[in-house]
Amino acid sequence: MEATFSIVNDIPHGLMRITMAGFFAPADIARFIAARDRELAALRTRPNEHLTLVDIRAMDIQAAQSVAAFGQLLADPRTVSRRIAFVVGRSLSAMQIRRAAQGRDSRYFAEPDEAERWLLADRPAERTAYRAG
Repeated sequence: MEATFSIVNDIPHGLMRITMAGFFAPADIARFIAARDRELAALRTRPNEHLTLVDIRAMDIQAAQSVAAFGQLLADPRTVSRRIAFVVGRSLSAMQIRRAAQGRDSRYFAEPDEAERWLLADRPAERTAYRAG
């Protein structure tokens, strides 16, 4: 299945909602990173203060090279989120994301609503926006 993704920002909560599906080749990962970086800038949070919800229920099993690339992406200190929640299905891809996100403050959920509740549990909306000056 072709790689697809969407990124929707919830600016009042400093929350980035990402949905990913299909098989990601290196070019797809590069395209995703560029889109993620644009949306992260548009989110207007302080560095590393944003929250991320990633729904990968429709993601295919990935090649080892792609898992490693996603691991590097998740570990990048310039763009790491304060908290990250993954919505996963019951497949090998769920195990792959656990391996890629090792060492992160992350949790895994079956439903997006559960993931969002966990992300927002200790996060007042008024703290998320970056105010310059």
